[in-house]
Amino acid sequence: MWAEDDLGPGAPPCLESYIEPAEGNVYRMYHGTSREAAQKIKAYGFKPSTKGKLMLGPGVYLSRDLEKASRYPLDLPENQRVVLRVRVNVGKVIKINYQGHPWQKTWHDHGYDTAWCPPKCGMVPSGLEEDCVWDPRRITVIDEIRPKTQGARGACHERYY
Repeated sequence: MWAEDDLGPGAPPCLESYIEPAEGNVYRMYHGTSREAAQKIKAYGFKPSTKGKLMLGPGVYLSRDLEKASRYPLDLPENQRVVLRVRVNVGKVIKINYQGHPWQKTWHDHGYDTAWCPPKCGMVPSGLEEDCVWDPRRITVIDEIRPKTQGARGACHERYY
């Protein structure tokens, strides 16, 4: 079980995953990773993914859905994972809402800073929301969330209600 504590006043807003992010705003997002990788990210910053056939091309993959982020990395048991809670200045945002979108992997070449895949649009096998941020300097780590052994519900995640 993963749950988020209330960050209090001054925290970046948590925008529900089905709402399109507004250009130039700062939002709270999540990045699931291993404990070891989390330490490197906190020390040196994010490095954009570049390998393989990435869904949205190069960038840092994040989600506003804590449940989605908590699944990563897929090949590690839950007790070896951590979710980084981050602030993201999304800049100029494009919605990529179907496979084969003409700018699916070239959105940054057209002046966009963030690509957003809404939930249940057919882009993500889980059906959950995903964001790809081109420039890791737009992302600041707030803290990390580790799995809880029981019961708390997520503060801003409709999937926990």
